[in-house]
Amino acid sequence: MKALVALILLVQLPIHKAVPAAPPAPLGCDDPESVAAAEVAVNYINGHSHHGYKFALNGIKDIRVVPQGPNNDIMFLELDLLETTCHILSPTPLENCTVRSFAEHAVEGDCDVKMQKVDGTLSVLASKCHSHADSSEDILKVCPECPLLARLNNTEVLEVVSAALNDYNSKTTDSYLRLLEIGRAKIQYHPAHTVVTEFAVGATNCSAKEAKADVGACQLLPEDQSNFGFCTAVMVKLPSQDLQVDCQLYGHQVPAPHIPLLSRVSYPTGQDTSAGLVPSPVGFTNHNLGLAHNNPVASESSSSEIFRSMLSAKSVTKRPVAEAAQHDKVPRPVGFVPPPPPCPGKIRHFDI
Repeated sequence: MKALVALILLVQLPIHKAVPAAPPAPLGCDDPESVAAAEVAVNYINGHSHHGYKFALNGIKDIRVVPQGPNNDIMFLELDLLETTCHILSPTPLENCTVRSFAEHAVEGDCDVKMQKVDGTLSVLASKCHSHADSSEDILKVCPECPLLARLNNTEVLEVVSAALNDYNSKTTDSYLRLLEIGRAKIQYHPAHTVVTEFAVGATNCSAKEAKADVGACQLLPEDQSNFGFCTAVMVKLPSQDLQVDCQLYGHQVPAPHIPLLSRVSYPTGQDTSAGLVPSPVGFTNHNLGLAHNNPVASESSSSEIFRSMLSAKSVTKRPVAEAAQHDKVPRPVGFVPPPPPCPGKIRHFDI
């Protein structure tokens, strides 16, 4: 009888079902994990860019995490970048590069990046970027006297770069320098007619004296001896002419194993550069960060497939209007301050 009563009581006991663990909270754009991923992405983008300047992180617009298994996540990031003063060939670490100020006619980069995180290790699977200079109207509203970016193939710009490089080569006792690309240029007409240019150069296998005899024989140094540099030139054309040139060579750099330095130099061999001129982007004021790159070691090789998955990851299911309105009617304690939205993240420099 006692056994029967015990059995009845046991049957009547409530059954406690295992409660599944709550899914992890979505990453916010300013969470340390998001920032760490963005920094890896920015280094990857700069490491695979072939023209212009290095870009720095300005903000994380969005981040999506898609779990693939234990300790294995796919991450999609939307990044806002700003151009720095360091040319892409400069060995200066990004953290020591200065972001150009708004008044210098800033250039913004927008990037979509797909990453993978396996056992805490981050790697980039693909990236797609483009960049654009801020509008002239925005600059002039803040700084009416500030010079604006000029087109890189502007006649005055080409003349100043040619004169500056010839001036430097006529005075140096070191290697003859050849133009790699024009980086930026600005023209100001008041109070003086001034042209300011920035351009990348490379040392050749000729001395400046040898180049006078046969400049066509002067070639860029081979990769194991390469020496690139950066020049700035300021020419005042009116009321009186004056030219100031400053060139600094970086010294030989050991390239990363996956990116030979000369692969970044799109110098047209065989072209006479006695005038120091190479083709520049026609009609553009800045080098576009037009980067679409797939990591060759990534498991996904199709760029179209990768970027389709990026776009699908951006889609967000919105709450119905009625549901959202009902949610907003929930009473809040006095003094309640709602937490900031997880994305977009903070602006590190300035918004364009």
